[in-house]
Amino acid sequence: MQDIPDTPESLDLTGRLLIAMPGMGDPRFAHSVVFLCAHSEDGAMGLIVNKAIDGMHLSALLEQLEIALARPELDSTLYYGGPVEGGRGFVLHSPDYISDLNTLTVGDDFSMTSTQDVLEAIATGAGPLRSLMALGYSGWGPGQLEREIGENGWLTCEATTDLVFDLPNADKWAEALRSLGVDPVSLSATAGRA
Repeated sequence: MQDIPDTPESLDLTGRLLIAMPGMGDPRFAHSVVFLCAHSEDGAMGLIVNKAIDGMHLSALLEQLEIALARPELDSTLYYGGPVEGGRGFVLHSPDYISDLNTLTVGDDFSMTSTQDVLEAIATGAGPLRSLMALGYSGWGPGQLEREIGENGWLTCEATTDLVFDLPNADKWAEALRSLGVDPVSLSATAGRA
């Protein structure tokens, strides 16, 4: 079996995208693009940004929370953020909105808020200009993500607002790969040795 070199502990992928490789063993992450909201020696937390939940919209969630949606055009698709805490919501958004309760700033172009006030602001049109609402999140324990990267499970690339918020979900995985100069058709599910 091939030895995988240790990944430096100082590696910080916060604010970057993880791109699932074709050989990803966990089907929940197949062809996923994950925005990393936090990454440290304690582990990592991110949101899948290219997997909409079929038939689920923000309006249904707001109705359950008894929040009125001011205008139909404010409705949006809900995303599957990952397998952890599937009943909890997270809003990845542009930095123009800051919650009075708690907003995590992730670099210059992204923020993440998981408190109800962001939903109330979105419902009235006073929320962030760009946003993506996810149910659940993707989490890794200490060293777990680094091992998965070393085992050819993920590639990483820069996160751009256009890729995260504007591209159709079906195009995000391939476009993230292309941003690295990788042709999605040429990927192999197994790592090679020279």
